[in-house]
Amino acid sequence: MLKKIIIALVWSVPLIANAQVTAQDKLKAAINVIKKNYVDSLSDQTLADAAIKGMFTELDPHSKYFSKAEAKAMASAMRGSFVGIGIEYMMQNDTVYLTQILPDGPAERAGLITGDRLLKVNEENVAGTKKTYMNILNAIRGENKTVVKLEIYRPGAKKNMEFSIARGPVVDHSVTAAYMLDDKKTGYIAIRIFSQSTRNEIENSLKKLKKEGMQQLILDLQGNGGGYVQAALGVADEFLKRDQLVYYIMTQDKGKDYYYASQSGTSWEGKLAVLIDQNTASASEILSGALQDWDRGVIVGRRSFGKGLTQQPIALPDSSVLELTSGRLYTPAGRSVQKPYKGVNYQADISNRYGSGELFRETDQHKPDSLKFKTLVNKRTIYAGGGITPDKFVPLDTLQEASWLKSVASAGYISDASWKIADTQREEIKKAYPDIESFAANYKVPKNIINGIVKAVEQKGLKPSKAYKERLINLLALEIKAQIANQVYMGKENYLRIINSENNSIKEAQKILDNAQLYNAYLQGKVLASTVQITK
Repeated sequence: MLKKIIIALVWSVPLIANAQVTAQDKLKAAINVIKKNYVDSLSDQTLADAAIKGMFTELDPHSKYFSKAEAKAMASAMRGSFVGIGIEYMMQNDTVYLTQILPDGPAERAGLITGDRLLKVNEENVAGTKKTYMNILNAIRGENKTVVKLEIYRPGAKKNMEFSIARGPVVDHSVTAAYMLDDKKTGYIAIRIFSQSTRNEIENSLKKLKKEGMQQLILDLQGNGGGYVQAALGVADEFLKRDQLVYYIMTQDKGKDYYYASQSGTSWEGKLAVLIDQNTASASEILSGALQDWDRGVIVGRRSFGKGLTQQPIALPDSSVLELTSGRLYTPAGRSVQKPYKGVNYQADISNRYGSGELFRETDQHKPDSLKFKTLVNKRTIYAGGGITPDKFVPLDTLQEASWLKSVASAGYISDASWKIADTQREEIKKAYPDIESFAANYKVPKNIINGIVKAVEQKGLKPSKAYKERLINLLALEIKAQIANQVYMGKENYLRIINSENNSIKEAQKILDNAQLYNAYLQGKVLASTVQITK
């Protein structure tokens, strides 16, 4: 029997191979053969999705296929809003705690508060049922204007409380922080993504900081993976003059589309430092590249990711989306920031930077003349071919990336400690520290909490390095303090206010901004390469 089967297979191959078929017919035949003969049953949709994803492996790394559900989620993220009720929560010991009530969202208007316990969603128990985070999220979210019913336990209340909340748009801010640093003259703005709402958010943030006395600005693009390049154009308007080129796109036919700053004058003409790192990508690189090309600000940090391709989303009939690379992005000076992706392990680039030591020490710029460019105002040398190279290099703080801290966090010690303190001492903390400024300056995480965590993890064999133990423990306390701030004073900005106190790129940027001579020397290209020393 086995011999007969083998012969049958051998004779069937030439019959298919000799047939005159188009590529489309071949694909359709393959799907039909798989459906008919494969051991498990597969739907047309499953096979079509797999076939399309297979095609994309032949394209560049940034062309992608999104299923209908994935495309819907992506569109929501890029709008800068989503439909829900505006809460954040955490699960501890099978209890669902509300940790954030987003400002002006449906939940806040309905009267939910931080510290409430979620018991039921639409009369279905969520507490004590071992439901996952996503199970609960999917139950809470739904279509706009539909109603979700929640049963809440509130500490101190005589009985459980019921809320019927109409789902609605919830703002998902792209500007995660806009505040004044402790010196009361340096403004700080962090942008996490470029979405449809970014332009208005950055404009409002600048207005706010100007009113608070801002004299110089740090724009933080660390970890910003990009987004809408048009949104980055809107941000550039705030810093560049009318008709200054921000970027151009070269399309398939080698034509060029140019994009210019459109405002007469700028919203901010003062000193500017821009923070980037190895995860700063795409639209963030175009913005930082434009500011560097025009000698508009000092770029501080580490070489950015290196994505200089722009994608165009094209919807298919079933609402799935092909996001195809449609052009190459160039900075005003003509630089491409795209790193090589043909014939290399593209996905391993960042880990290779770790291995080579690039993230920890400044390397000599031995680049060919073809990758050297001049800025448009001061004519200093800048580089192309794989991200934006900062004017001031700041090494990665290895202790903040230490495996010990990550292990402590992943084991739940940090979130558990911060939540218990926020939940049980919320009113005491607010009374002692009425605002985030006083909390940041004076609050200290109780030593017994820190010592208890260290002892617990050491008993599990996770011992911090003796050489750096003191600083690792200080970073542990800082993370707990930042999470407490996030929950007590409400908002990601307050988390960043605390955690940024140990950000070396911010410290270095502030030093440069504070020294007018040094600031101008960087923009003139008169500062020799140097590496910031990090105190361990």
